[in-house]
Amino acid sequence: MYLLGYDIGSSSVKGSLVDAQTGQCVAQASYPKTEAPISAPQRGWAEQNPEDWWEYVKNVTSQLLYDTRIASEDIIAIGISYQMHGLVVVDGDQQVLRPSIIWCDSRAVPLGEEAFHALGEQYCLEHLLNSPGNFTAAKLAWVKRNQPELFERIDKFMLPGDYIAMRLSGQAVTTASGLSEGILWDFKSDSVSQALLDYYGIDPSMVSTVKPTFGMQGIVSAQAAAETGLAQGTPITYRAGDQPNNALSLNVFEPGEIASTAGTSGVVYGVLGEVNHDPLSRVNPFAHVNHTAQAPRLGVLLCINGTGILNSWMRHNVADPGMDYNEMNALAQKVPIGCDGLSVIPFGNGAERMLENRQPGCSMHGIDFNQHGRAHMMRAAQEGIVFSFMYGIEIMEHMGMTVDRIRAGHANMFLSPLFRQTLASVSGAPIELYDTDGSVGAASGAGIGAGIYANHHEAFAALQQLDVIEPDAANRQAYTDAYMLWKQRLNAAL
Repeated sequence: MYLLGYDIGSSSVKGSLVDAQTGQCVAQASYPKTEAPISAPQRGWAEQNPEDWWEYVKNVTSQLLYDTRIASEDIIAIGISYQMHGLVVVDGDQQVLRPSIIWCDSRAVPLGEEAFHALGEQYCLEHLLNSPGNFTAAKLAWVKRNQPELFERIDKFMLPGDYIAMRLSGQAVTTASGLSEGILWDFKSDSVSQALLDYYGIDPSMVSTVKPTFGMQGIVSAQAAAETGLAQGTPITYRAGDQPNNALSLNVFEPGEIASTAGTSGVVYGVLGEVNHDPLSRVNPFAHVNHTAQAPRLGVLLCINGTGILNSWMRHNVADPGMDYNEMNALAQKVPIGCDGLSVIPFGNGAERMLENRQPGCSMHGIDFNQHGRAHMMRAAQEGIVFSFMYGIEIMEHMGMTVDRIRAGHANMFLSPLFRQTLASVSGAPIELYDTDGSVGAASGAGIGAGIYANHHEAFAALQQLDVIEPDAANRQAYTDAYMLWKQRLNAAL
């Protein structure tokens, strides 16, 4: 028996097959092999074609089945992880009406701010736990205001994972966790926010049927089976946004537990056991995968848009042609902590929620033409990413969250010894690295939803810790000094 997990990212779609009995991943695949395109028709916009995601899913599924020769009938449940906060709109025939407005698109910020003030800041924070900001509801409001004829054709709006589940099952369903990440869930009434729908003029019929995060969400249709090679009737039993799912993948379920990731964007995600919010809405509480009204479990999300994408930009525009990330890391490590006074502000990928939706852009400070070279720039970029994490962690600490240990998968920026040592040393929190990723987590989540596992402890019994990075106490002052200089320069740039 096998469990299939998909991770629908903005860079690629990944898939994993997990042996349900052992919890071990037996095969993985991803598509496309290079980063998926993101369209930016205007400054601050970011769009992708949802139909491309479906093509990627089909390629990944075909590759997994071909590589393993596993019979599709032996796959007993499917789980889906997906890039958060995106908007997909379809008509009554489930045809996509426009490109998806994805997570890093900042065009809807003004509409979110309008709703925040019109509904009342205190009301929004107490009921929605956030400002409507730049999330899915505000993006839908942007379509209504700017593309009214298209808006009239919308039958359902959904998140990226909802769209893939719909293509698999033919049914449009969502979850409370998903709606909360779109700022559409009222935590006081434990239901869809009628007040926000009314304010934006969104018909409740556009909201998909709400299903539990764990449990039956649909079955693979005959059409999807023909397109993917999966068996008709295979149940879809779990879905969650990529950051709640990353926390699940690291067995982070209970208050005080922290998960982090650093791909295109960077995230620190901590679990709270009470309904709470940040007064300035700089970090965002959502319903975690195991949240209920009776036993609250909120995932407090600190998201920084300008992280791995900056490192990628450095590779393509600063590094020698053909230089890989390992070579970049080795070069950067030749530079001392603090980069001889060079700082990089990494916020060049849209509005930053942590900065109250400001867009300061990416900038370099303190450059000395006689001292600094490419190695300094590469280290300063990684330090700037880490310092942005620390800036947000301080906000979470002010909310009462204790950040004394960080769990992460051994992937993306956490592959860099420089990055993880700097993060551990600046935060003072040891970093635990695990052998897992989002698609493996989604598969394990499907096992919980299908009742294969009694609880999350059983589902993640095979989770393997690879390493623990302790803070560098001997150089803590050097890291702190570099961070304080970085923060001073950031505040001057805001």
